[in-house]
Amino acid sequence: MPYTLTEDTLLGLPVLRVETPLCRAALSLHGGQLLSFIPAGGDDVLWLSPLAKGAPGAIRGGVPVCWPYFGKENQPADAQQHGFARNTTWTLDDTREDGDGNLHLTLSLPEDASTPLRLRQTLVLGVGLQQALITHNPSDVRLGFTQALHSYFAVGEASRVRVEGLDGLDYADKYTGDTFAQSGDWSLDDPRDPGRSDRIYHAAGGHYVLHDPARGRRLRISTTGSHALVVWNPGQAGAQAMGDVPDAAWHDFLCVEAANAARDIVTLAPGATHTLAQTVEVLPLG
Repeated sequence: MPYTLTEDTLLGLPVLRVETPLCRAALSLHGGQLLSFIPAGGDDVLWLSPLAKGAPGAIRGGVPVCWPYFGKENQPADAQQHGFARNTTWTLDDTREDGDGNLHLTLSLPEDASTPLRLRQTLVLGVGLQQALITHNPSDVRLGFTQALHSYFAVGEASRVRVEGLDGLDYADKYTGDTFAQSGDWSLDDPRDPGRSDRIYHAAGGHYVLHDPARGRRLRISTTGSHALVVWNPGQAGAQAMGDVPDAAWHDFLCVEAANAARDIVTLAPGATHTLAQTVEVLPLG
C-alpha cells in the first residue's frame, strides 16, 4: 500500500506529515516528537495544545520524550526539566513499509556531552500505534537513567475518563510526596484529591484501558520495559498557571505515560541495551 511522507513546518519547526491507507500522523524532528496520530476513519489519539511553543523549549502535547531522566530526578536544581531529548533536533534514519501496510520510522538522538548513553526511537504507524525508546550504553561503566513516553491522549471530557489496570497499585503523589494505594479505576473524581492528578504508579503491570465516554471510545495501552506509569492532569488551577495551555484545556487531555521513574531506575551494564515501548489501540467504548 502506498504512503506519502511530506515535509512541512509547525511553530517554525520541521515537521513530517505521514499519510497511509491506515492512518495519518505528524512528527516533529524537534524533540523527535509524535504530534498527531489519526487512524483511518477516526479522531486524533493525541492532543496538541493550540498554544504550544517551539524551540528552544519543548512542544506541549503529542508524545514528548523524557530522557535521560524524568522530571529532574537525581539532577542539579538548574537541570532542564525532563532532560534534553525533547528539546533537541533528531535525525530520521530510516522509513519502510511492511507487508501489512504499517509504516516503520527510525530516528536517532544526537550524542550529547552530558551522557555517554545513546538513544534511538522507533515508530510503527498503522491501524494502531507502536512506539519504542531504545537506550544503549556504549561506555565501559554501568549507567542509570529514568525516562518516559509523556503521551498526551485526547479525551472528550477528562472529568468523565477512567483508567483501568491500576487497582491495588501503590503510587507516589507528586503533590504531597506521600505514597498511597489505588482503589478501583483511576479518575479525577478521587475523593482524596479531586480534580487533578500527578501520580507515579509502581510495579505497574503494563496493561491499561482509558475509557472515554465523551468520545465513545477506549484506548488500550500496553507497555513493555516499563516498571512505572505516570497519570497526570493539571486540573483547572494547574492549567491556568501554564502559559502554553488554554485555561479550560485540562478537560481535553489526560497524560498516561509509560515510564521508568522515581524509584524505578534503569541500570545498564557496559554494552547493554534497554527498550521501553508502548502500543496504543483504539477500540469502541463497549
